[in-house]
Amino acid sequence: MVTAVRHLGPHWYAAVMGTAALATAGAGLPVQVPGLRTVCTAVWALSLVLLATLLAARALHWTHHRDQARAHLLDPATAPFYGCLAMALLAVGGGAITVGRDWIGTGAAVALDAVLFSAGTVVGLAAAVAVPYLMAVRHRIEPSQATPVWLLPLVAPMVSAALGPLLVPHLPPGQARETLLLACFAMFGLSLLATLLMLPIVFARLITGGPLPLVLTPTLFLVLGPLGQSTTAVGIFADVAPGVVPEPYSEGFGILAVLYGVPVMGFALLWFGLATAHVVRARRHGMGFAMTWWAFTFPVGTCVTGAEALGRHTGLVAYEGLAVGLYVVLVGAWAVAGVCTARGLLSGALLAGPRTAPVAPRPATVRTTSGAVR
Repeated sequence: MVTAVRHLGPHWYAAVMGTAALATAGAGLPVQVPGLRTVCTAVWALSLVLLATLLAARALHWTHHRDQARAHLLDPATAPFYGCLAMALLAVGGGAITVGRDWIGTGAAVALDAVLFSAGTVVGLAAAVAVPYLMAVRHRIEPSQATPVWLLPLVAPMVSAALGPLLVPHLPPGQARETLLLACFAMFGLSLLATLLMLPIVFARLITGGPLPLVLTPTLFLVLGPLGQSTTAVGIFADVAPGVVPEPYSEGFGILAVLYGVPVMGFALLWFGLATAHVVRARRHGMGFAMTWWAFTFPVGTCVTGAEALGRHTGLVAYEGLAVGLYVVLVGAWAVAGVCTARGLLSGALLAGPRTAPVAPRPATVRTTSGAVR
């Protein structure tokens, strides 16, 4: 077991995030499907088991393979995935209140979410500072290396912003509730502005440097994360604000939910189309399964919850239909990623160390009668 976790990186938390998103997004759909909530609760329970298992495995990794753990932190391709740890904690915690309370009770759900939200927020804020710092002073990065993975540590505070308000009704009225809500709003701004700084770098790399490597092409869907999650956040702010913050601020949150969410969701749909086109191209060029396929899950799930929030605050059937359609995509993506991951675990391929590329034979040269070499 100790040897098996040597190459277990922080990117594995993406599987927990995607599973928890499937449960939370399904519970908020504007349609009544018999048995759907029970299935969502079971999926959330699975995400809780996956989180506990991964936390234990990563603890073994840090205890017995500190050299590899340090190498992950100093690797610019791996370090941003530490944002996934925070988001996994937050997603499972938020799911406890959304659906988990059906099985474990409201009191236990609130207590579990309080612990996971606190831990996830601390880890997320630390990653949002530490990873960009490492990128600036320790990593050696070229502009051509920019990928959407760089967004991961910056999106974690946005997940706190979107899920923190779920705890607001369970706090004492007055200062405690208002403080948490405004703290979440502050994290919304922190993450949004940081994303607006990083996203142009990623987009410029895509336009000027050509398509991403095949294995990284699914990470284009990560851009949907801050878009869908921020739309979800402003919608939840509007749901919770009445009675927590005074007028006209509570009414302002309701206005923000629509005036911010509608255009951002529009851009999310544009990016969804662009990312899908790149994935189709990559598949035609031989893109196989990798753990990056989990990028098809959590970011799409945030767009589902964002569309659900817009449906609540606009009353438009179009957004309700969008939420249902995106959820169908999410279910398909989660099923494919889950089956392929299980298969890779059983075969041992996903836990194996990186393979060394074979040394290509030196090409033979032929000199022509003119003296040219070819």
